[in-house]
Amino acid sequence: MYVLSAKLRPDYARKDYVVAVVGCGGTGGFVAEGLCRVLAKDIVILLVDHDRVEEPNLIRQNFYKSELGQYKCEALSNRLGDKFKRRVPYITAQVSRIAPDQVPDIIIGCVDNGLARRDIADLMKGKQYGQGNYRGWWIDAGNGSNFGQVLIGNCTISNMRSAFETDHEICYGLPLPTEQRPELLLETPPEPACAENVAAGNQSPVINQLIASLVLQFVYRMAMGTLPWMQLNIDMDTGILSPVLATPENVSGMTGLNIKHLTFSEKKGPNK
Repeated sequence: MYVLSAKLRPDYARKDYVVAVVGCGGTGGFVAEGLCRVLAKDIVILLVDHDRVEEPNLIRQNFYKSELGQYKCEALSNRLGDKFKRRVPYITAQVSRIAPDQVPDIIIGCVDNGLARRDIADLMKGKQYGQGNYRGWWIDAGNGSNFGQVLIGNCTISNMRSAFETDHEICYGLPLPTEQRPELLLETPPEPACAENVAAGNQSPVINQLIASLVLQFVYRMAMGTLPWMQLNIDMDTGILSPVLATPENVSGMTGLNIKHLTFSEKKGPNK
């Protein structure tokens, strides 16, 4: 079984390793707190969100009444920093404001619309260094009323080459989430607001926490070097969790790329 390559390990020595949570609302607020538990203190957890805490957010998001009016990322930064005794920096701006040379090592997207995902995709595209030279990962989380998905990728299809090392079954590259599921770019912000949907009984009040738990499974397994999935899809009406494994065959079927194009042997080098 192939596992994703990641340098995010407990003994990793770099002090400037950055994991960013983009979108600190329904799912992102719970992801941010979970990361503080999962990741070593020398790994920077950066929070990015330009929205403020409002009364309806208290129904399903990780906020308290005392935080009303604060930026969501600021409120989480202050509370989590105090609770876990670690520095949690934040940016009260759209993700598109991040400079190309400051793109985090891992981006966890917890946004609810295609425009925000396009901004993340543009950042990731700027982080690429040509075919077969993979940098960083983007984990994208999304949900509906009682279902959701988590996807991971780091490369455009046009730059996919020699992503799978066959001798040790290691995956270095996967298509960006928005290239795995192009329809994600078409999503618009939910109307009415999610909090109103919860109050009306149209959305589960715990679906965001469930999706956050799946995201944290991705991060934890990356840290342990045991992450085998490119997608996890969950439907709580049926109780089914459906994985898509990160394999050359699945990527080939998704993209149309030849398996030989996607694989290489450490002993023999890239396939011709």
